[in-house]
Amino acid sequence: MPRIAAANISLKMQKLLIIAQNWPEPNSSAAGIRMAQLIDLFLERDFEITFACTSSESDYSMNLKNLGVKLENVQPNDESYNDFLREENPQLVLFDRFMLEEQFGWRVSEICPNALRILDTEDLHFLRKARQEAVKNKRDFQEIDLFSEVAKREIASILRCDLSLIISEVEKEILINQFRIAESLLFYLPFLFEKFSKNTLENLPSFDERTEFVSIGNFLHPPNLDQTIYLKEEIWPLISKKIPEAELHIYGAYANDKVKRLHSPESHFFIEGRAENVEDVLKHARILLAPLRFGAGLKGKFFDAMQTGTPSITTSIGAEGICGDMVWCGKIADTPETLVETAVSLYQNKPDWENAQRAGIEIINCRFQKSMFAEAFFQELQRLQNELKTHRQNNFMGAMLMHHTLRSTKYMSKWIEAKNKKSKD
Repeated sequence: MPRIAAANISLKMQKLLIIAQNWPEPNSSAAGIRMAQLIDLFLERDFEITFACTSSESDYSMNLKNLGVKLENVQPNDESYNDFLREENPQLVLFDRFMLEEQFGWRVSEICPNALRILDTEDLHFLRKARQEAVKNKRDFQEIDLFSEVAKREIASILRCDLSLIISEVEKEILINQFRIAESLLFYLPFLFEKFSKNTLENLPSFDERTEFVSIGNFLHPPNLDQTIYLKEEIWPLISKKIPEAELHIYGAYANDKVKRLHSPESHFFIEGRAENVEDVLKHARILLAPLRFGAGLKGKFFDAMQTGTPSITTSIGAEGICGDMVWCGKIADTPETLVETAVSLYQNKPDWENAQRAGIEIINCRFQKSMFAEAFFQELQRLQNELKTHRQNNFMGAMLMHHTLRSTKYMSKWIEAKNKKSKD
């Protein structure tokens, strides 16, 4: 359960600096949804937010300026960032993924030593990559796969920060049990939603009004690309034989030529590209088909599906961290044969389909209600601000890592900075 503590410091009207690699695109990826939800949480508490990003905005970027968020483009290995930090002087700094903490964490520590440093892991990158390697090499995933070079980097980043936001209960358990990370450094903060009314189902298309299978996911994310190829080569041909009239429509932003070549109307396998309206796409689909073979964190597509009353067929990895001890909102299977069998069964069985639809509502309402986490999160931030000196003393390993980071990453960054300046001259 989230930790709750009494607070002496008010978080009202404090400054939050978010440092990110990409501008959030809530309509393109679960990562975009995650960042949008975090920004919304802090805005509700009257935080003054600056969003500093190392890339350029796209046509699909969230309009943060309209929300009152200050926008900045920043570059790593640039001395001017020190002046920016001094001017901002934030009370809290949130790093969007560990790579940004690696690039900017030492500057924040040096220029703003009293700022609370928060890492949003999004998902555990080392877990996703370890599972990806196992699939690539056609073997079962083993615990020893976790202890990789990426894990060393990501765990080091977690230790250097005052608090890391963990989106999945499973990942929190891995950090505590396999890597002995102190629970005081971790806070479970999943996707957050308002309570879902069962009456909402009455306004959604019924079982008989839906006919399509749908798959969805940003193609820049490797698990989604692998899933699409897996569907085309192994899953859909078998489903199509059993339900010849069925169609599978694949949606996802940033489809490359490799993905587009999978388009096969004669096989009822359609590559549709970006979904302009995810809600509209899903609420007219009978089933979300998402046989993910690797991945980590929570997969946003299932939450989109649950909110539109669309049951899901997925794997154990796809469902990981979502339903806990509750019934899954569809079916879970891990082999091509069982995936096909469960997909066909759910597609054709109206009572089972309606039960799965209701299960999705229960999952959101029982496990992901915003009211269950928001207050506890801000009370934890207050507690850390009140006890920051003691909290950091108790995290000696993190202090040691930050010490060496300041002595290594700092001077590597300054060397790159000097090299870049020389090339310009």
